[in-house]
Amino acid sequence: MTTHAAYTQVAGKPNGSRYLGWGLLLAALAWAWHGAEMNPMALVRDSSNMATFAADFFPPDFREWRSYLKEMLVTIQIALWGTALAIVCSIPLGILCAENITPWWIHLPLRRCMDAFRSINEMVFAMLFVVAVGLGPFAGVLALWISTTGVLAKLFAEAVEAIEPGPVEGVRATGAS
Repeated sequence: MTTHAAYTQVAGKPNGSRYLGWGLLLAALAWAWHGAEMNPMALVRDSSNMATFAADFFPPDFREWRSYLKEMLVTIQIALWGTALAIVCSIPLGILCAENITPWWIHLPLRRCMDAFRSINEMVFAMLFVVAVGLGPFAGVLALWISTTGVLAKLFAEAVEAIEPGPVEGVRATGAS
């Protein structure tokens, strides 16, 4: 059995730079131990709190089932509105993010904006919108709207970029821009 030369270069004998990298990583972890207030013994010392917390889940208490059902419906309504608004916004944004039909000065900044929308967690957006509009379902709708817009705009842009260039060139030949 032969081994590819590139593999043996990467996975071959350890050299000094590999040891230096591991040493720097371990030094950074040792430095961050105190700042992060690492205390593994707290898990053992406070395990009774975790046991009490877990035990409170059993048996489940369904005396307030009407309230639970109402809140589940609100959650579905938040998801419906957030997704609907995201679809409406992401179709034109997806077209504008497609590099095969949009100039670079439009699609590059919009793509970075959609990247930011996708990469920031919905909970972060929710906290920002709670400050902006107050606590309630509307903040959740706005958070899901922004986050889902970033995801769907990327999907729509990729779909537009997958279009065969022939028909696009044919339409442009008729005078379309």
